[in-house]
Amino acid sequence: MTDTKVDLSRYHNVLSRKHQVIRLLWSIVWAVFVRPLPRSVGSGWKRFLLRLFGARIHATAVVYSSAKVYYPANLKMNAYSCLASEVDCYNVDWIEIGANSTVSQGAYLCTASHDITNPLNPLITAPIVIKDQAWIAADAFVGMGVTIGQGAVVGACAAVFKDVEPWTVVGGNPAQFIKKRIIKE
Repeated sequence: MTDTKVDLSRYHNVLSRKHQVIRLLWSIVWAVFVRPLPRSVGSGWKRFLLRLFGARIHATAVVYSSAKVYYPANLKMNAYSCLASEVDCYNVDWIEIGANSTVSQGAYLCTASHDITNPLNPLITAPIVIKDQAWIAADAFVGMGVTIGQGAVVGACAAVFKDVEPWTVVGGNPAQFIKKRIIKE
């Protein structure tokens, strides 16, 4: 054990003033012009606003009104992808959601943390990639640097800290392999 102490009085936010101003404006725009809308109403309007703030979002992607997107410029949503009700997309780093993939209600996508080996706890980030045809079920947590493979399913309330293989089902905390995902015709 060391005598090193954590002293957060010297912590420095590495995000630029420009980034902070854009975040403030984005938060106001989403709160005023989107949050009051019912669930999936106004998809075109929501896509327009997300694009206005830098998101790369396909014309068929759906974002529910209660979803939270931290920084639109770090978001890419492909065809028929969905961020459902109460999803928290904390995309300090890049998040890509593949075609025909769904992030269900209450899920948390987290691309940032802090370096706990450094006494100043500096911010660290890594992208999240959700491949095509994947499903992140309700209240799941996906951590920074994780890739969810094509066709994979992350079970409800799972906590994912490592990559998930394609066409598998994982669940639990930490998430573990449950079975292969087989699509019946």
